[in-house]
Amino acid sequence: MNFNIKYLIAFIFLFAAIVYIAMFIHGGFIRNHLGDILIVIFIYCFIRIFVRDRLKLLPLYIFVFATLVEIGQYFGLVYRLGLGHSQLARVVIGVTFDIWDIVMYFIGCVLIAFFEKQKNRKTLRFNSHKGT
Repeated sequence: MNFNIKYLIAFIFLFAAIVYIAMFIHGGFIRNHLGDILIVIFIYCFIRIFVRDRLKLLPLYIFVFATLVEIGQYFGLVYRLGLGHSQLARVVIGVTFDIWDIVMYFIGCVLIAFFEKQKNRKTLRFNSHKGT
């Protein structure tokens, strides 16, 4: 398997940041909003470790996934799955619906889309100069 080491490093860094936020930051902008932005970027980096080709709609797919998880929180998905006793499931899936989380997922996905666009612009420029 061909891993993208840059995204693996970003994934590990984001994992550490997200765990730190979850364990040691209680409230405020970082815990309540920045963490949600980082989560969608974390998911993006995980996918990009394995998928080298550009997926034009990947930010949209991640946004839809994150939003569905948030809606699942509204309907008590953790408890409906019988996982309410599991601290890990309650942290990973979540138990509290917040519309602002969806807003933060959107912001994170817009940042991902912007990053992809900039990266592709640099690649196109590099490839066009390389051929001359």
